[in-house]
Amino acid sequence: MARINLQRRGLMLVLSSPSGAGKTTLSRLLLASEPDLTMSVSATTRPMRPGEIEGQDYYFISESEFIARRDQGEYLEHAQVFGNYYGTPAHRVENSLNTARDVLFDIDWQGTQQLKERAGKDLVSVFILPPSRGELHKRLTTRAQDSADVVSTRMARASDEMSHWPEYDYIVVNDEVEKAHQQLRAILTAERLRRDRQTGLHEFVRQLREAE
Repeated sequence: MARINLQRRGLMLVLSSPSGAGKTTLSRLLLASEPDLTMSVSATTRPMRPGEIEGQDYYFISESEFIARRDQGEYLEHAQVFGNYYGTPAHRVENSLNTARDVLFDIDWQGTQQLKERAGKDLVSVFILPPSRGELHKRLTTRAQDSADVVSTRMARASDEMSHWPEYDYIVVNDEVEKAHQQLRAILTAERLRRDRQTGLHEFVRQLREAE
């Protein structure tokens, strides 16, 4: 039987979570298992760090250039963090969507709100929750990267971040990494099959109806 390849428009998949909920791990698993999914690359004004690659980790630009592009509306979302600017170039994402490539975003609830205003139906948002507050604290502590004060600050911030869960399309509780990974893949599969994303359906159905 011949394989049917219907044209479709890509989607923008947002993953948000409090620190320690496993978002980074799940993002890596998704990118490894979904060949049509690519990570969004942001522009930033912060200096390049050792080992980082231009165009793969970030697009490194000057502050004046960033502000000029921001004022011209070239970013889907942008923010200033610790004195540095970060933003998602709109034209690069649009190019991916037009070629049936899905784009993964690792951003917080504020960035997600900005994306919603610009992206409309192209956006699919998922909030990752930890299985319990105790487990979240344990994950932050066992990282062995942060002091007790930093962990305490992150826990306090997590409460605020988790209060925004009703703003998302889907909620995934990351109690088992592989189960959460498969749930994310199921969301991605279902969203790819939405009628309004399958741009080739009209022609495909027309041919079906006219076939003798």
